[in-house]
Amino acid sequence: MSSDLRQRKPAQQESAPKRVSTEVEAEDRSPIVSVLDIFRVVFALIGVTAVASYYVTSGESYIFGLPRPWFTKPAELKQYFQGPVYLTPAELVKYDGSDPGLPIYLAVNGTIFDVSAGSHTYGPGGSYHAFAGHDASRGFVTGCFMEDRTSDLRGAEDIYIPVEDPNEDISSGERKTRAERERRVAKKKVQDEVDKWVKFYKNSKKYFEVGQVVGVESEPVGPAPTLCAEAQKGRPKRKNMNKAQSAPGKPVQ
Repeated sequence: MSSDLRQRKPAQQESAPKRVSTEVEAEDRSPIVSVLDIFRVVFALIGVTAVASYYVTSGESYIFGLPRPWFTKPAELKQYFQGPVYLTPAELVKYDGSDPGLPIYLAVNGTIFDVSAGSHTYGPGGSYHAFAGHDASRGFVTGCFMEDRTSDLRGAEDIYIPVEDPNEDISSGERKTRAERERRVAKKKVQDEVDKWVKFYKNSKKYFEVGQVVGVESEPVGPAPTLCAEAQKGRPKRKNMNKAQSAPGKPVQ
């Protein structure tokens, strides 16, 4: 009996290594996901999302709902490396879209913007082509595209000041006080309107700032421009205003 035990022991000792070897081989055959594999999957998903967003938004965004970074736009990237441009009004005229080899520029309050992406609007034949190649700050206020292609805002506030009613029962002193107050309010409205358009172009997804207009007098000389016929026609009429609106101490709405 003792001889049987001596014979069985080696058999048991031999089987143990076989089980260990089998387990190790099974572990070697099990799939292992590496960090590199995870990065590959993540970057692949980002790439697919970016391409899909680009086509769905017609090139406006690589991430749905977020604007494209400026460095992904060739025109803005090129402008970045070229640096800001400084043009006189006479030089700015060349960038009105007539020359296909040049970008289309317009300026508001002295800031030049590249609007080439809207060539169908600002290029020849476009509805806003009159603004191209000019600082037409005045035209943005008055709506007189052809007549007011200038940065001279003197008198533009008249568009907000009511046309006087000669039959109004008011003293000359009250009339003067009201006129001074209304002009102050109207001038602020003009500046607010100009600032609104500057903000519009600065925040645009299509257009971008490129430089400044130079060589313009800080204080315009000569007679102030007059309102064009359409702007004059659109002025509020004093006789159509109620007493509260027309009172000397009330601001014009």
